[in-house]
Amino acid sequence: MRHGQTDWNLNQRIQGRTDIPLNATGRAEAVATAERLQSRRWDAIVTSPLLRAAESARIIAAELGLGEPEVVPALTERHHGAIEGLTFAERQHCFPDGVAVPGLETRSDVIDRVLAALSGLAAGRAGQSVLVLSHGGIIGTLLRHLTNGDHPRHGEYIANGSVHDFSWSNEELLLTHFDAAMREPGGRGSSPAR
Repeated sequence: MRHGQTDWNLNQRIQGRTDIPLNATGRAEAVATAERLQSRRWDAIVTSPLLRAAESARIIAAELGLGEPEVVPALTERHHGAIEGLTFAERQHCFPDGVAVPGLETRSDVIDRVLAALSGLAAGRAGQSVLVLSHGGIIGTLLRHLTNGDHPRHGEYIANGSVHDFSWSNEELLLTHFDAAMREPGGRGSSPAR
């Protein structure tokens, strides 16, 4: 699941690892997502250590009657280096396509750390349903990795509060459901800035 909205999401600023808390809309999104998830069985909840994900996880855990969320550092958002805090227009102005961004974590490095974390969770929780709170950049990178960029919804933004189902089988991550509650940039609840 992607965390709820922050003020930087609202203003379409690139957050990366900048630790921005949820706003009131983000807290309401976490409650609404918990309501959507109540009909499913959850054995555990884990989260990125960043405030926006951890607070979303605590809200959802309380709503679903789960214990305290386990913090998994490898689930943190992609480090965006010099573009953190910029809007997408500012990013394009400062670092047009093809210009290297100092400190930007590679997608390959993101995949390596996130798949290792998910593999560890799967090994320690065989047969369990684990709710993972993370970030748009992480979810988008997983989708690109799993579909070689060919997922039919690849170009859509990962909405705050959206839930995407993955399963771990035979040492491999599989996408089983892509959240249909996607929104276009600027629409209600949309936030392309991770």
